[in-house]
Amino acid sequence: MADHSTTEHPGSVVDCALYEDGRRRPGLLPLSQAMEAARAKPGSFVWIGLHEPSVDQLQVVADAFGLHPLAVEDAVKAHQRPKLEMYDETLFLVLKTTVYVEHDRLTPTSEVVDTGEIMAFMGANFVVVVRHGPSRRLTGVRARLEVHPELLVHGPAAVLHAVTDAVVDQYLEVVQAVETDVEEVEAQAFSPEPTHDVGRIYQLKRELLELRRAVAPLSQPLYRLSEGRLPGIDTDIAAYLRDVHDHLGQACERIATLMELVDTSLTLTLAQTSVRQSHDVRRISAIAAIIAVPIMIFGVYGMNFDHMPELVRPLGYPIALLVTAAVCAVVYWAFHRRHWL
Repeated sequence: MADHSTTEHPGSVVDCALYEDGRRRPGLLPLSQAMEAARAKPGSFVWIGLHEPSVDQLQVVADAFGLHPLAVEDAVKAHQRPKLEMYDETLFLVLKTTVYVEHDRLTPTSEVVDTGEIMAFMGANFVVVVRHGPSRRLTGVRARLEVHPELLVHGPAAVLHAVTDAVVDQYLEVVQAVETDVEEVEAQAFSPEPTHDVGRIYQLKRELLELRRAVAPLSQPLYRLSEGRLPGIDTDIAAYLRDVHDHLGQACERIATLMELVDTSLTLTLAQTSVRQSHDVRRISAIAAIIAVPIMIFGVYGMNFDHMPELVRPLGYPIALLVTAAVCAVVYWAFHRRHWL
């Protein structure tokens, strides 16, 4: 990357390039030169990528492109919901990015999904993409798009499509990875072994809720883009955006299915826990009833009375033991027959 002053090239700039007739002008241009060239030649535009810029760094770009202060504030602070807004002729799109957090096994404290944000400003001859938090670098998106000049000739809208397509594809990858955790939890829920961990299922449900909050709200902004009625979005790019919107719908449906499976697993686990607790209570009650028999008999013979049955007989003690054992056996048989023991 070439060295430039802060006013010419903010330190957070990942890439700044000028595209003419669908092809990139060689080299990394200073911001002012790229913008002047884009304004001078019809059909050209500037694509700038920023990563977690500071207020001062983003303000340099905002002054160059006339970005609205409210949109700039959102792009600096991040933590926004997916949305689409128009400020004069500038389109402002917020996307949530998702990353699957690798782990050996799911625990009650495992983090499964991590989220970040991408903010895109699009005008007639520029597109500025601001990235926050965990997400894949967009250099791969730029490289893939640059080998298709037939798409880049559509201008900044082609970049917007490429970015949204990459983000939605990542949603599908994350959903597929989360499915493995859901299958593991589901298998444990139907397992006869008492190894169910309710905390682990709750944690997975919270992660799925976070994933849904990142994915589902993007549906309406993508639908508006796919209609082709917004400035800078022609019918050809609108068709590509409709395909992205369809993929987003698939991701939302799969997330909804996973949440239903987790809810079912949670319900089944709680029911099995309740059944096991009820069975344990019955076992304890049955054992207590059996123990009560010798306690009652021995308690009677522990009284200091002169006249008691079998008290002075030589076989009184063995008889009392046999009677106690026989009554205990009858009680045990009665509980065992009812599957309490």
